[in-house]
Amino acid sequence: MEHQHHDHAAMEHQGEHDHHNGHGAQFKKKFFISLIGAIPIIMTAPMMGKTLPFQMTFKGSEWLVLALATFLYFYGGWPFLQGAKSELAQKKPAMMTLISLGISVAYFYSLYAFIANELFHSPTHIMDFFWELASLIVIMLLGHWIEMSAVSNAGNALKKMAELLPSEATLIDEQGKTTILPLDQVHKGQHVIVKSGESIPVDGIIINGTTTVNEALITGEAKEVSKTIDDQVIGGSTNGSGTIIIKITATGESGYLSQVMKLVNQAQQEKSKAESLSDKVASLLFYVAIVIGLLAFVIWFSLTKDLNIALERLVTVLIIACPHALGLAIPLVVARSTSIGAQNGLLVKNRQSLEVTRHVDMILMDKTGTLTEGNFAVSVVQSLNKTFSQHDILTLMATIEQYSSHPLANGIITKANQLELELLIAEDVTTIPGVGLSGKINNQEVKIVGPSYLAKNALAYDQDQFQQLADQGNTISYLIVDDQIVGLIAQGDQLKPEAKTMIQELLNKGIQPVMLTGDNRQVAELVASQLGITNVHAELMPEDKDQLIQDYRKQGYTTMMVGDGINDAPSLARADVGVAIGAGTDVAIDSADIILVKSDPADILHLLALAKNTTRKMTQNLWWGAGYNIVALPLAAGVLAPIGLLLSPAVGAVLMSVSTVIVAINAVLLKID
Repeated sequence: MEHQHHDHAAMEHQGEHDHHNGHGAQFKKKFFISLIGAIPIIMTAPMMGKTLPFQMTFKGSEWLVLALATFLYFYGGWPFLQGAKSELAQKKPAMMTLISLGISVAYFYSLYAFIANELFHSPTHIMDFFWELASLIVIMLLGHWIEMSAVSNAGNALKKMAELLPSEATLIDEQGKTTILPLDQVHKGQHVIVKSGESIPVDGIIINGTTTVNEALITGEAKEVSKTIDDQVIGGSTNGSGTIIIKITATGESGYLSQVMKLVNQAQQEKSKAESLSDKVASLLFYVAIVIGLLAFVIWFSLTKDLNIALERLVTVLIIACPHALGLAIPLVVARSTSIGAQNGLLVKNRQSLEVTRHVDMILMDKTGTLTEGNFAVSVVQSLNKTFSQHDILTLMATIEQYSSHPLANGIITKANQLELELLIAEDVTTIPGVGLSGKINNQEVKIVGPSYLAKNALAYDQDQFQQLADQGNTISYLIVDDQIVGLIAQGDQLKPEAKTMIQELLNKGIQPVMLTGDNRQVAELVASQLGITNVHAELMPEDKDQLIQDYRKQGYTTMMVGDGINDAPSLARADVGVAIGAGTDVAIDSADIILVKSDPADILHLLALAKNTTRKMTQNLWWGAGYNIVALPLAAGVLAPIGLLLSPAVGAVLMSVSTVIVAINAVLLKID
């Protein structure tokens, strides 16, 4: 059943979330148990060969240290050893491999020192690293516990979405009888009653009652939205003051909330260019650490002729070279940014798009629904053939348009309903891409088209009349019956209140706004002049928009396309960043990289701000992660030894964990503005 698919999607996400929680719990448990085992080592084993003031020894304490260190290595170090095995199996040595290399070198070198000192009574005491091993494992477990907790918290927005839907729905039949059923047993077309204050269980259309609905957690819109008969409601939103009956239009996987969850989940799983770069840096660091460590070993051994000193430098380099902060830098920031975006109605399907958005210098926008309200109202209905009355024109066009979701269609159907016209039966209704609709009514071929179609097909029309209507800001649709123009309908649209401010802000940022539309040039230029847009392309087919995107990209522009319709799908996919406005069409959403849930042009500015802040945090975190290694590795190798400065493994481990914690905190501090 559909809802079972939704449950499966929710379970998949929950599995991801539990995966982080599970690892967090694992590291937490291992940290505390390892800490108990590490305390006796810290209290008895020397640090870098020196006995600390609080330390004490007793007969057999060396054997206790060995036993506890062995336990720590195999118990506390096991997650890192497993991770290293997985990385090496994929031939991609990175963070876990470096940690494992560090603790393994520390343990087995210390084991060698113990055997030489205690069993063979070496004349020269060989310094062991049991103290460093214990402190390193405990600190790394603590760091990973903190990291896993941070990753888990970054995904909480998606978990909240999964919890929005109730587990049951109250069905109501024609006799008013109600039945409470689990969500996986309700189906499209059934009727559900939702009382005041209840969570709406499914997507649907109100068929009875009026209310207000809080859609804040889904759309980011904080205000209560008034809803009445024929209005759509979204599963997961909260019903307000009234009781409503809903006809189910979507459940489970087809439901809006489920689609939102999938989008966010996909975004959190995908990798961006910068993340791939950090992975490459981590992998490179593995080899760099080995080379520096071996060089340090060779140089120190050649200078001192002391194997223990040379091994000590090698061990130090390998222990502190772990780049986990570097590997955490990008994923944490992007997980945080996608969660913030989801909370604010910005759904990022493709992580890489956020990084590209930072460099966008041209934004191409569809006119209708993006810059204008898209709520068209019929201003003129005119017959151009004596055989057809105005009512005939409106009836024929409304009959065809009822198969379309375009804003122009809604305006015509609304007008026909107001006049209580009885619609006819249409057959074989199909979309003419970028043009309009065609179908058959009473065995006559009927088409609804724009002026570009008339010009392209050499159909004569009154251009003066068209010009007059277009100059008034109208969009004109022509009705063709059996290849004859028989009438027209003119509709007016309104600018979105935020559109002009958004265009001005783009210009202030040095970003060039471009309007693309299939509408006639007169209307397009009128709207553009009101908004302050100088670059306008009108009467476009889908392939025209796509070609324009290609042309601008060839000129060196980094492009963003913003649209909401099927006609926009090719250009949304072609642009460097594709942004779907509002609910849009499924095709547009599938083609886009980012979805703006609210049909608010101001969200384009929010998207730019989020992209800028995300990129800044990524850069900061990469420097924190890489900067630590740039400083620590040479110090560990002993480049400042001539002036008496040597970096011990324990100090290196502390610096490494501090770097990791800073990266995590820096990511959590990311904001949208």
